[in-house]
Amino acid sequence: MDHTRKDDEDMNGEVDPAIKALEARQDEILKRLHELKATVDGISKTVTTPDADLDATTLSHGPSASVFKDTADLDSLLGKDLGALRDIVVNANPASPPLSLLVLHGLLCQRYKVLSTVHIHSSLTAVPPPLLTCLGPRHIDSYARHRFQLGFTLIWKDVSKLQMKFNTEKMCPIEGEANIARFLYRLLAAEPQDPIAVTQMDCWIDTAVFQLAEGGNKERAAVLRSLNGALGHSPWLLGQEFSLADIVCACCVLRAGQSTSAPANVQRWLKSCQNLGHFDCVSALLQ
Repeated sequence: MDHTRKDDEDMNGEVDPAIKALEARQDEILKRLHELKATVDGISKTVTTPDADLDATTLSHGPSASVFKDTADLDSLLGKDLGALRDIVVNANPASPPLSLLVLHGLLCQRYKVLSTVHIHSSLTAVPPPLLTCLGPRHIDSYARHRFQLGFTLIWKDVSKLQMKFNTEKMCPIEGEANIARFLYRLLAAEPQDPIAVTQMDCWIDTAVFQLAEGGNKERAAVLRSLNGALGHSPWLLGQEFSLADIVCACCVLRAGQSTSAPANVQRWLKSCQNLGHFDCVSALLQ
């Protein structure tokens, strides 16, 4: 018999308690090393992406019930990633908060474990308090990046256009609220499968962003009439299913201050949107 093994065992063939304690300690050390590696990987990835100066640190999970049922596979949507989590970084001007992105952030929190953080860039001296808490309360596990699937960092910055960075090594920055909203919506795996519905959704999004949000009074009135006509035939803009078109258009109507003066069908639709709970996160920013 191997004398070493014999020394490790007592007369009943059981492993010496000291050996058991050593093995348990080794397992604990390996576990901590794994967690530390994941944290370092995540930090190194974040350092190459956000250009923030002051951390307001608001981390959250969305409170409302999701209307999207399917579960998305991040590897299939975004490709394999060896980091602790995938970081989405948005640079936004506080003069024009991206309401639709806040709604989408809440929906993403229902689908994934999201580490959400608000920063203030040095190009600004201060921002209104509601903007610092727009992603919700601090998450209890905020110290452990490896426990999350997505990182959502919102940086209030003096920028002319809304900008999103996802992968600084492989992707160009994405600009504009409509384009960023489409990117985030794909992570929910909720896009319509019908090409006609996809086209209609894109048309409504572009109409809302370029005519309702950025247009003059005549253009806004024309868009509201179009919305009123479409919503006279169905509860949502694409028919029976709530979609990104409803999110972006509703946010643009609310931002333009047209909610109380809008036609009847539009007001009913806005009420339906708000009843879902997904728009609660933007209420404080509209006051």
